[in-house]
Amino acid sequence: MDVSGGSGQPRSGSDEPAEQHEGPAVPAPDPAHPDPAPDGATTPGDTTPAAPPVPAPGPGKHAGGSRPFPHAPAGHHTGEHRAPGGPGGRGSGRPPRRPREPGGGLLMGRPFGVPVYVAPSWFLVAALITWVFGGQLDRVLPELGAARYLVSLFFAVAFYASVLVHELAHTVAALRFKLPVRRIQLQFFGGVSEIEKEAETPGREFVLAFVGPLLSLVLAGLFYLALQPVEPGTVPGVLLAGLMISNLIVAAFNLLPGLPLDGGRMLRAVVWKLTGRPMTGTIAAAWVGRALALSVLIGLPLLTQSGALGSDAVDNVGMDTVMDALLAAILAAIIWTGAGNSLRMARLREHLPELRARNLTRRAVPVETATPLSEALRRANAAGARALVVVDGDGSPLSLVREAAIVGVPEHRRPWVAVSGLAQDLTDGMRVSAELAGEELLDVLRATPATEYLVVEDTGEIYGVLSAADVERAFVKAMARPS
Repeated sequence: MDVSGGSGQPRSGSDEPAEQHEGPAVPAPDPAHPDPAPDGATTPGDTTPAAPPVPAPGPGKHAGGSRPFPHAPAGHHTGEHRAPGGPGGRGSGRPPRRPREPGGGLLMGRPFGVPVYVAPSWFLVAALITWVFGGQLDRVLPELGAARYLVSLFFAVAFYASVLVHELAHTVAALRFKLPVRRIQLQFFGGVSEIEKEAETPGREFVLAFVGPLLSLVLAGLFYLALQPVEPGTVPGVLLAGLMISNLIVAAFNLLPGLPLDGGRMLRAVVWKLTGRPMTGTIAAAWVGRALALSVLIGLPLLTQSGALGSDAVDNVGMDTVMDALLAAILAAIIWTGAGNSLRMARLREHLPELRARNLTRRAVPVETATPLSEALRRANAAGARALVVVDGDGSPLSLVREAAIVGVPEHRRPWVAVSGLAQDLTDGMRVSAELAGEELLDVLRATPATEYLVVEDTGEIYGVLSAADVERAFVKAMARPS
């Protein structure tokens, strides 16, 4: 996600050539992305600081309109330069890459059209639950023998089915608010619903966070009602009691008021409502989350050792002590990391609107297919442009001359090389509206990976060429400025 680069501003003719890219290394605002921290919901959007927005060009000029083309006649290019064509362009031999569907483990289904994955770590925790619950069953129902582990495995699966219901509550609420959900993933300590966009209002944010714990409480109530007619001390009775208690724990844990937990998102929504600034809410909830992580790290082992959580021995200093400390450390690390990720994503989203296609676009000159490269560069230099668009006889754009390909042509060969041989054919995804900005711009670029894009006005008129490298540099620069 963090990509090194320089400024996103236009460079002068004496600048170094742009880096070569197979496709745009456009950073993603999510992530798997960073993938949201394991909580009962999503990680709210946060952002990392960004630098001042790329200055807008003056009236009637594109960004860099007064600067010469970076590879205008001058300079000696010796040695071999690889000139990778963008996907689908000449020289690459590859069709345009379609965005890959997010993975993350074993695909279990698509409820409401959202893929549900079980991460490999789930099998580890399922084995752990089977072992621990099996030991408890041995004390309650010793007559089960080895079959207790089969009952324990059923409990582990049923418990994670409850977690899935918790996550589906978040998903349904997000879809109701027209927020896209990338996937649901069941993993080591619960589940994650990866919602790609932020709620538009603090009220929606609060509802989106609260529905998960609410459904866990509803499930606990249903298991309690189902338990009433069942005889205590039987397998169904033990299973229903265990599922009731586990859902109560899931609800209570997720209601703790710190990010990345649902309670943290509810706290964020409240602070957002009071201050009018979502970033202020994120900062408050993230720091409460970090304090919560430290409390879990120190307090959980103390509570278990004191017997406050039902421990049989007050001075138990064996394997149980080590397990309690390990569990506390893992939980604290998850909460601390999730709080940090939430803060980082909030900063990112705060500054994303500064990425505007119109401000980052390079001025371009149209050239016909058979135009020699040297002549095309001369025209670009005279016009102060930094990009070339190959057009047909009617002036309609056909392809873009790849900057990386220009670098690979020595100056003495440029009069004999036609621009069409260095161009990448335009596809629909490579035509970008000049009005795009922020996440919408990044989504469009990620959908069709390429090194350059044709930027057009709403009327269809050519505005210029957008380089993925320029977007990348502007993104990194934006991420470098504190809020």
